Amino acid sequence: MQVLIVESSPELGKIWQRHLERQGMTVVLVGGQEDAITYLHDSAPDLIVMDLILEEGSAFAIADYANYRYPDTRVIFTTNASFFSDGSIFQHVANACAFLPKQVDPDDLSAMVAYYGKEAS
Repeated sequence: MQVLIVESSPELGKIWQRHLERQGMTVVLVGGQEDAITYLHDSAPDLIVMDLILEEGSAFAIADYANYRYPDTRVIFTTNASFFSDGSIFQHVANACAFLPKQVDPDDLSAMVAYYGKEAS
């Protein structure tokens, strides 16, 4: 399974990346919109794990571009903010499949990635 992680915190992104790789997934970690769009230009991940509030760029723009290029690629959003805690993210982002706190346990994250990634395959 191919996974793209878009996370502004390199430390957190690397923790998630290592954990998913130990589960046998191929993972690319980028820090913001420009690198994510560059990756998505030529590569179709099975799933994207993305921070809703990026330091560089817009998570919505990345999700929209991914949905346009690869309609089967789904997005798991993470955030520390309470914004969209009412579930409205699913009304705004067509390819959103889950919404998790950034403090998610890596085992729980990998289970969600495995589940939603298999749905897309």
